[in-house]
Order: sequence, then structure tokens, then C-alpha cells
Amino acid sequence: MDKGKQITGTARAELAREMKEQYENGLSIRAIAEAHGRSYGFVHRVLTEADASLRSRGGNRSHRRLEEAGRPRR
Repeated sequence: MDKGKQITGTARAELAREMKEQYENGLSIRAIAEAHGRSYGFVHRVLTEADASLRSRGGNRSHRRLEEAGRPRR
């Protein structure tokens, strides 16, 4: 698929299905965007249109680093 080319109809529906499957299998939006040569915003929009349940951003990892350093969580 050419970068920046408008995708509509059945091609968009197929792409949405593929991206949703990749996302549900653990790939990040950025990884999907890079693999398909599309922008983060495009992938996010397509996933939203496909009713994908979007994960929260990265999450708070500070407690993991503290525990690894031998410090208890607050």
C-alpha cells in the first residue's frame, strides 16, 4: 500500500481487520504504523473505527523499578 494514499471501502475494512488483530495480539500502535508505512494517527483512527479496545498508555512502571532496586512500593 502506498504511503499517504487514501484507503476506502473493502480495502479499508480488510486493513482495519488486520490491524485490529495485530493490536489484540500485543503489537503497539507505533509498531503497526511502522509495519504498514502509516502514521500513528491513522492506525489509531482505524482501530477506533474497528471498535478495538485500546490499551492505556505505557502505564506506571516506577513501582517495578523500585521493587527491582529492593525498595518497597509506596
